[in-house]
Amino acid sequence: MARIKRPLLSTLLLLTILAAPASLFAAAEVPADEPPQTPAPETAQPEIEPTRDDILPSAWETRALTEPDTGVTLAYPALTIELPDQPLVNKYIHQYTSPEGIKYLSAVMKRSSLYRDFIRSELRRQNMPEWLLYLPVIESGFSTGAVSRSGATGIWQFMRNSVGGYGIHINEWLDERRDPWIATTAAIRKLGDNYRDLGDWNLALAAYNCGLGATRRAVKKGGKADYWYLSQKGFFKRETVHYVPKFLAISHILSRSDEFGIDWGQAPVQDTLITIPVRRPVDLSVLAKETGADSAFLRSINPSLHYSITPPDSTYNLRIPELITDSVNAVLNDRTKMLLEYYMYKIKSGDTLYALSHHYGVSVEMIQQYNPGLKPSTLQIGKKVVIPAIREVSAYKGKQDSGNLDFSGVYLVKKGDTLWSIALAYNVQVETLADRNNIEVNSVLKLGKQLRVPIL
Repeated sequence: MARIKRPLLSTLLLLTILAAPASLFAAAEVPADEPPQTPAPETAQPEIEPTRDDILPSAWETRALTEPDTGVTLAYPALTIELPDQPLVNKYIHQYTSPEGIKYLSAVMKRSSLYRDFIRSELRRQNMPEWLLYLPVIESGFSTGAVSRSGATGIWQFMRNSVGGYGIHINEWLDERRDPWIATTAAIRKLGDNYRDLGDWNLALAAYNCGLGATRRAVKKGGKADYWYLSQKGFFKRETVHYVPKFLAISHILSRSDEFGIDWGQAPVQDTLITIPVRRPVDLSVLAKETGADSAFLRSINPSLHYSITPPDSTYNLRIPELITDSVNAVLNDRTKMLLEYYMYKIKSGDTLYALSHHYGVSVEMIQQYNPGLKPSTLQIGKKVVIPAIREVSAYKGKQDSGNLDFSGVYLVKKGDTLWSIALAYNVQVETLADRNNIEVNSVLKLGKQLRVPIL
C-alpha cells in the first residue's frame, strides 16, 4: 500500500506552564470501572499534582507523522492534537511514566505486535490519524480475549448493541468483535463517524466511550461543543471524564517511546495473510493436519471462532498464510473428507436427538446435517450416528434403568409380542430386558416363552 505523505507540522514549545485550576479534576482518581487489563499504579501518588516541567522539561513539541519529503512512517505515531495542561492529563502522564507504568506499556505494545501494522495501514486507508493506534491500550491492553464487566469484547471493546452497521457478526459459532482485523476496520469507521458528526477529536473519543447519543446530549445540555468544559461542568459521567485525559497522556508517552524506554518488541516475521471463503464446518486442527500448517497459528489468526470450527450454515472468510493457499483449497474442495473431529454413536432405545445434542453441545440441526435422512421422530435402534466433536465429553450413556430393578417377575410371550412392546409395557430399556434374558434385542419371540421381567 502506498504511503501517504503528510506535511511537517510546526514544532510547538510550551513556554508557560499554567497552574492547575482548582476544579473537580484536582482530586479525581482512577475510575473503578476501568478495563481489567489496564493497570492503575496508584501507589506513592503525590499530594500535589505534578506540572509538566516536573515530568518532561523539554519533550512537549508536536511531531509530524512522516519525515519531510520522504513519506517514511515514523516508528511511533505522533499525537497531533493539542495536549492541554489539565490536571488529569498530568496525573496520567505521571502515573504511566513511573517504572511500573513503563513496564506495563512495554508489555501491552509487545502484545500488539501481530496487529499494529495492519491497524496503521487501515488508519491510513481510511485517512484517519495514526495516533488512534493507541486507543486499544486503554480499551483492552491489546488483549483479543478482553471482556469487560458490561460485556464489551475484543481489543476495541465493542458492545453487542454497538456493532450494527459496522460489519461485525455474532452468533453461536463466532464473535467477530474478537477478530482484531475485522474489529479494527469497524472501530476506525466508528471513530470517523463520531468525528464527522461532532467535529472535534476530544468529543469523538468521548463518544467512543459513552456513545454518540450521550455525547450529543451533553453538548446540547451544556450548550458548548467543548469536551473539557462539559467534563468540568458535570455533563459527562466519571468514566468519560477520565477517558480522554488518560488516552491523551498515554498517546503522548507512547509517541515518545524511545525517550521513555518503552519496548514495543519486534513484529513477528510472518507470511502474508489472505482470506478464503469456507462454506462448510471445518475444524482448524483437522485442516492443519491435512495441510501441514501450524494449528495454534491458524487458531490465533481466526480468533473469532468459538470452537475453532467454521460455521456450518454460513460463509466464513478463513484467514490463512498465503503460502498454503493451494493446499488448503485442495483439501476444502475434496468433498470426501470430513474436516471435523466427530463422535460415532449407536442409537439405543430411549434416545432422542435433543438428549444427544444437549450432551455433545451441538444443535439438533447440526446432527441432522451430518446424518442425511435422520429424523428425530423415527430413530432406528442400532443405527450409527455421526456427531461433530466441538468439545471433549464422555460417551453418552443414554437413559439409564435403575440397577435396583427386581427382575423376579415372569411374563409369557403372547401373539404379537416383541421385546420392544414388552419393554414399553414394563417401562424398562429394551437393552436391559434383552440382557436379563440372554437374548438379542431383535430376537424373534416364541409363543409361550417365559421372560424375566421387573416386578411392577
